[in-house]
Amino acid sequence: MKTSRRFFLSGAGAIAMAALSGAASAQDVIGEVLGSSRRGNWDDEFDARVTQGGKVATTLPIFSPQTVGFVQQAIAQYQNVVAQGGWPVVPATKKLQLGVDDPDVAILRQRLMVSGDLSPRAGISNSFDTYVDAALKRFQARHGLPSDGVMGQYTYAAMNVSAQVRLGQLETNLQRLQAQAGQLGERYVNVNIPAAQIEAVEGDRVVLRHTAIVGKVDRQTPIVASKINEIVVNPYWNAPVSIVRKDIIPLMRKDPEYLTKSKIRLIAPDGSEVDPMTVDWSTEEAAKYLFRQDPGAINAMASVKINFPSPDGVYMHDTPQQSLFDKLMRFDSSGCVRVQNVRDLVTWILRDTPGWSRQHFEQTIKSGENTPVPVTNPVPVYFTYISAWSTGDGVVQFRDDIYGRDGVDELQMTSAL
Repeated sequence: MKTSRRFFLSGAGAIAMAALSGAASAQDVIGEVLGSSRRGNWDDEFDARVTQGGKVATTLPIFSPQTVGFVQQAIAQYQNVVAQGGWPVVPATKKLQLGVDDPDVAILRQRLMVSGDLSPRAGISNSFDTYVDAALKRFQARHGLPSDGVMGQYTYAAMNVSAQVRLGQLETNLQRLQAQAGQLGERYVNVNIPAAQIEAVEGDRVVLRHTAIVGKVDRQTPIVASKINEIVVNPYWNAPVSIVRKDIIPLMRKDPEYLTKSKIRLIAPDGSEVDPMTVDWSTEEAAKYLFRQDPGAINAMASVKINFPSPDGVYMHDTPQQSLFDKLMRFDSSGCVRVQNVRDLVTWILRDTPGWSRQHFEQTIKSGENTPVPVTNPVPVYFTYISAWSTGDGVVQFRDDIYGRDGVDELQMTSAL
């Protein structure tokens, strides 16, 4: 099969070539890597803009029928890699980065070539050059890691998961994708829990993508299929009993002023307000009361709450702790989902609700008044669990199996590090 230089470099590298050429050339995936020339400088032969292969960023939704096709293609590619012995393990002993000259870089080059992040034309050398840097950043982006081009503990952990395990992860998630792809509607919101990411989808295209914070391992965000029917601007926050028992009561034992400082009121079953000083905090007596936090800057939901019917009582919301969105592992909530840049998402949800332009929405936030807003055309919302998918030829995405639902301990990297 004759392939142009430009097609080869702008495609998915060695693995994509194996898929395009058929099973007979599968052995060439590893063979071409091992047979790469001992060099690291490409001079005029290589266009640095295409070191990354297929683009990782995309507007294709995770639950698009096209995604299913790409995952099936990826499975065939990974089966070929596994059949040829997989990829090498990169010794996780050094901080490899741009400018380093070390024998381990040669192994790193091989690893990136086998997964299609670096073309075999880059050659094998001990030099961590700009081509390795670009390829590593692509690898990191595909695994939901900061694309800093540095081999740190999380990058090593993701890189040294075997090809066989990654193949199994793709096969497991293909079943989840096939069960729902193309059936979520024309316009919907998808929260992918392992990726801690939200997609607002319209016409099989992602129009908004938001970073999210989802539930801790011991307070997991549930799977949900519902419809967003209400937006609450400047919401009250009613603390769930689980948070009262696990968090608030212990905090009150340490600091009797905690509720007052946090503007949280105790409400008795009859609706009357209770003085916290009259409660015995050495017991769980307080769990029988409603803990209601007033709207405001320190409210746990900050400016807005996104409501929908859910048997688990979960919802989506803003947060005063914006710095949490910068964390690598965003599994910090008690089950609900915090949304970065939530006002953009709410504006999109309220698009068909008369009188709720972005300007009016912002003005209502500034007023500080608790304002429930019924959504005119309720928007479907799904909380899903997809830890491996593909949105393009050779663009295979993997995430930490944070809740251990893929059945392989090796994929729960967060717990192991």
